[in-house]
Amino acid sequence: MAGFTHLFIPGPTNIPEEVRQAMNLPMEDMRAASFPNLTLPLFEDIKRVFKNETGRVFIFPSSGTGAWEAAMTNVLS
Repeated sequence: MAGFTHLFIPGPTNIPEEVRQAMNLPMEDMRAASFPNLTLPLFEDIKRVFKNETGRVFIFPSSGTGAWEAAMTNVLS
């Protein structure tokens, strides 16, 4: 990052231009038909990260409100 002043403290941090440009892309819609194409390959990757060879992986595609609702339903049922 030539031409930038580097700030070496815990935060705020300098953001590379490539990352800044990536943040300009639209979000993936969790309700779109193409969403499984994005998430299904993640299952095997997540298993590797957590060293889980036999268990099942669950990704909860929802808003924060949906996660709270699921947690409360699970606790109260």
